[in-house]
Amino acid sequence: MSVLSQILSPARTVCCAPGISKKRLFETIATIVCEDQVALPYDQVLDHLISREKLGSTALGQGIAIPHCRVGDCAEPLGALLTLEEPIPFDAPDDQPVDLLFVLLVPEEAHQQHLDILATVARLLSQADFCARLRAARDDRALYDIACSAEA
Repeated sequence: MSVLSQILSPARTVCCAPGISKKRLFETIATIVCEDQVALPYDQVLDHLISREKLGSTALGQGIAIPHCRVGDCAEPLGALLTLEEPIPFDAPDDQPVDLLFVLLVPEEAHQQHLDILATVARLLSQADFCARLRAARDDRALYDIACSAEA
């Protein structure tokens, strides 16, 4: 079983999401996560994502970002995967706009697990062919299936 299949769900996998701006995107991400995980407060998820991003951009370059944060009410690591309708500015190191995001939320105390999952996701998203397959997905289910078939 792949790492992504353990932390993703079809409900948190969105193909061609509206981007508009980084703030609006984080609002969309918080909505997606909190509709699937009703124990997580929307405001808390949104605030933690924005606070983490203020520390430094989570964009990796080549149109990819991995927004991540620790959330107190998060019982276990969970992810969300999004492709965007249109790329948006994200303060990436290569100045390229972002159109592919993997979002990671982990419990407050999950320090090493947080780092391990981030490293695995970054390794997967550094594979150009994998990213091309994700970007080619035309619906949520195809995006989810491609992600879950990945091996780190």
